[in-house]
Amino acid sequence: MERIILTGDRPTGKLHIGHYVGSLKMRKEMQDKGGYDKFYIEIADVQALTDNWDNPEKVRQNIIEVALDYLSIGLDPEKVTFFIQSQVKGLFELTCYYLDVVTLARLQRNPTIKSELKMRNFEGNIPMGFLTYPVSQAADITGFDATIIPVGDDQEPMIEQTREIVRSINNLYGETLFEPQAVLPENLVCRRLPGTDGNAKMSKSLGNCIYLSDDSETVRKKVMSMYTDPNHIRIEDPGKVEGNTVFTYLDAFSETSDFEKYLPEYKNLDDLKNAYKHGGVGDVKIKKFLYQVLEDELAPIREKRHYYEERIPEVYEILRKGTNDANKKCNEVVKRLEENMKINYFEDTELIKAQSMKYTPNGD
Repeated sequence: MERIILTGDRPTGKLHIGHYVGSLKMRKEMQDKGGYDKFYIEIADVQALTDNWDNPEKVRQNIIEVALDYLSIGLDPEKVTFFIQSQVKGLFELTCYYLDVVTLARLQRNPTIKSELKMRNFEGNIPMGFLTYPVSQAADITGFDATIIPVGDDQEPMIEQTREIVRSINNLYGETLFEPQAVLPENLVCRRLPGTDGNAKMSKSLGNCIYLSDDSETVRKKVMSMYTDPNHIRIEDPGKVEGNTVFTYLDAFSETSDFEKYLPEYKNLDDLKNAYKHGGVGDVKIKKFLYQVLEDELAPIREKRHYYEERIPEVYEILRKGTNDANKKCNEVVKRLEENMKINYFEDTELIKAQSMKYTPNGD
């Protein structure tokens, strides 16, 4: 079995550092490590339209923003196939077939869907496109025979739903599809980075993000306004590390070498945490340190993004070529499924021959 990786993002805005530590950085590492047969990255505009149906221009404009973010972190179109979901028509066919093996009750039990419905106040008036987007996501994964799916932990229920669909299809029609496995960041903090305001989730809609494309001054302002310990008023006061967003970000981003470079009075993050807990370390100091750590990570990303911002036609050509490649692969999977479902009427010469013999047994 081939090792095929697939992952992607909804183009509803620029990508932020939560996306970066939750999935993007891992994608870059997997790309550089190699050992895979094919690597697809999807810009999921159809899924974005499920809750932006009244504003398709928002999705349209953000296609390029997401593509620029991919390229800026070092994802290489020579090694990775980028494609736009809506332009791979076979995905719609697969979604339609898969809807027949999924119940409404099962979709409503999906933890990610339940959470998203509550966040968007959809409980009383649920768009069917939104409710069924786990089925669309299953089509995205199986449409490329993908088995390795780098995701954040909030997407695990989606992967499990895909596995259920795969098993249903295979039980009905024989071995047709492959079961995927989610790959999560090893650093637990990275699986769901909180917002700068301390909210449990960094979200574009909540306005609590640091974007990969933010300039240095914007990053500085956002870091300096971050939520810490509200009871840590004076430097000498003992401070809480748990729930302190600055320390959570340091857990995700800092390395021992950062202390040697910017904060040599402390050996490592544990040393800094202990000092903060006992009192004597101010919030401004830890925020300035976090800003320097983030700048080291974001400055080269920002520079590479500027390079591609000056070459937008080239970026669209990358997307066009990748989407053409994705169409070819997805069509192969659709053909395989239709053959096993025996709905490939015009290609099934045995069917045509048998029907002919049924009505003209003497060959007349």
